[in-house]
Amino acid sequence: MTISEATELSPARAVSVRPLIWIGAITTGTVVTNLFAPQILVGLMGRSLGMTELQAGLISTLTLLGYALGLLLLVPLVDLVENKRLILRTLACAIIAAIGTALAPTPLILLAATFILGASCAAIQMVVPLVASMVPPERRGQAIGDVMSGLMIGILLSRPAASLIADSWNWRGYYVTSAVLMTVLGCALARYLPTLQPSAKVSYGALLRSFPKLLRDEPVLRVRSWTAALVMASFTAFWAAVALRLPDVPFKLDAKGIALFALIGVAGAAATPIAGRWGDRGFARPLLIVSHLLIAGALALCAWAGMIESRIAALSLLGVGAVLLDFGITTDQTLGRRAVNLLQPEARGRINGLFVALFFIGGAVGAAAASTAWSYGGWTAVCAVAATFGVLGFITDIGTKTGSE
Repeated sequence: MTISEATELSPARAVSVRPLIWIGAITTGTVVTNLFAPQILVGLMGRSLGMTELQAGLISTLTLLGYALGLLLLVPLVDLVENKRLILRTLACAIIAAIGTALAPTPLILLAATFILGASCAAIQMVVPLVASMVPPERRGQAIGDVMSGLMIGILLSRPAASLIADSWNWRGYYVTSAVLMTVLGCALARYLPTLQPSAKVSYGALLRSFPKLLRDEPVLRVRSWTAALVMASFTAFWAAVALRLPDVPFKLDAKGIALFALIGVAGAAATPIAGRWGDRGFARPLLIVSHLLIAGALALCAWAGMIESRIAALSLLGVGAVLLDFGITTDQTLGRRAVNLLQPEARGRINGLFVALFFIGGAVGAAAASTAWSYGGWTAVCAVAATFGVLGFITDIGTKTGSE
């Protein structure tokens, strides 16, 4: 197996890649739930601590803000600090922050703990490039796809899982469960992760100042970050608004029904290993074009589902649309990660941090767009806006080959 010339791998890494890929997928899928669970738990958390609506709204916001800062400030450290040690220490901070959130007696402590937890979840983006660096370039898409399947399953399961745990126990029980799972995974990572020592000799400040230069010098990074942000906007817009639409006719789902519907989207995660393998075979460009058309078509089905009178037919059509939407989104995300992980090996931490930070900005834009569209035009307008993001991705990949090979 090859490894970047910018890094040195320890001899202890005699473990085969396949177990590490599985551990990486499970780790990313478990840790990422902490970023999205607050969106379903915020009401329970606010009421239990007597928080105002403004304070309660900050729970999810600060979690994601912490993650964004972790991407920009912590992930670049993989280009300077031995990777295994960095990942384990960052994950340890996430475990402590999850326990602190579960035990938080006041709103201020809760908000501080969720912010730290969000920042510590940046460990996800340290694991993905480490796994990718352990395989040859011609198999990198497959490895990234396998790890990304865990990430996407975690994102899609986070809300229903948090809801079910809170119903069975309480919201604090979710964070206790998360801390326990991350502790178990931390032990597994401590055993199986290889040590990976970067050879970069620049300062931390120089790394941070290099972000604009990376964007300027790497057109692949610019294009793939742009389309990843667009599809993340589609994803967030759909899943943020569908919970508002499902209680009404023709769907008429209660809270548990909505949580079960969210499980349908997990099927979309099956696209990640498929997309990775086909990307390795040279089909990245046509797959990217198809993925963006699939997003637009899926959202047309979802809009149509809201106009059907039959409850069973409407739910079936909406379910098919949700699966196809997630197929398109995960395909773009997987191929985008594959492309950026083939760029400068000495800058893989910064590149991954930038890539993910930019597509999370797209997610924020999608949530805001969905809120506005829902207010003015309801479900049909939300689907139209979300489909527009997919069309923009299609136009991007039709207009340029950069980042599509």
